[in-house]
Amino acid sequence: MRLGIGSYTYTWAVGVPGHLPSRPMTAFDLVDRAADLGVAVVQICDNLPLHVMPEQDLVDLVSLARRRGVALELGTRGIVPAHLLNYLQLALRLGSPIVRVVADRHDDEAPLDELVRRIRGVMPEFEKAAVILAIENHDRFTTAQFIELLRRVDSPCARICLDTVNSFGAMEGPGTVLDALLPFTVNLHVKDFVVRRRSHQMGFEIEGAPAGQGRLNIPDILRRLEVFQPAASAVLELWTPPAPTIEETVAREQTWALQSVAYLREVLAATSRSRQT
Repeated sequence: MRLGIGSYTYTWAVGVPGHLPSRPMTAFDLVDRAADLGVAVVQICDNLPLHVMPEQDLVDLVSLARRRGVALELGTRGIVPAHLLNYLQLALRLGSPIVRVVADRHDDEAPLDELVRRIRGVMPEFEKAAVILAIENHDRFTTAQFIELLRRVDSPCARICLDTVNSFGAMEGPGTVLDALLPFTVNLHVKDFVVRRRSHQMGFEIEGAPAGQGRLNIPDILRRLEVFQPAASAVLELWTPPAPTIEETVAREQTWALQSVAYLREVLAATSRSRQT
């Protein structure tokens, strides 16, 4: 299994609308950060959209990744046929084995039947290129609906990008999601969390945590994924709560990333040792 970081590891550093750092992180910075952390993969998603990057910058990005020994993975948002085919070509140029996609955009939340139709339409090109469309479990659909989508698309190149927290939005916890979707997962978003009762006792809040410091049983998840897909990438994502200033928030995000990568490296090493014995 390949450990990685992504543009949603460093969401605040990349820039959240209304909370931009003085120098937002670029795709080049992200590759350098991945190499400095010693991880194998960097996943560049829709908060750093590559389809708007100038041609020479794309060439330079691929060159930098090769020099620094980091594999690139590609992500986007919106299941629109022309857009997905554009990202398929980008994936081939960048050497990405997957195109991770979140189905919904702010201007397009198609029903399941329409998503099936759109994905079926592009699957012949993905199959010809041997690139996998990794559909992320976001918060509008249940795991049963994602399973239905895969069944109806019926392609070896339509699989799941499994986020360990997103499905709370569909009223499903990690247990339900993992049991249903791990067999179809090619990319895991490792996102730890805590659940706290509000100070007034009326309700709970779900907040991010560094990997290994929250409620998620990460060792068990990685062991189970290893059984289904040993070549999968495990990409750290963080829900870092904001500090009083954007500078402090970015610093906290980096501290969490360092702690999380160190923890995940230990877990993967232990998983590898147990597999060999």
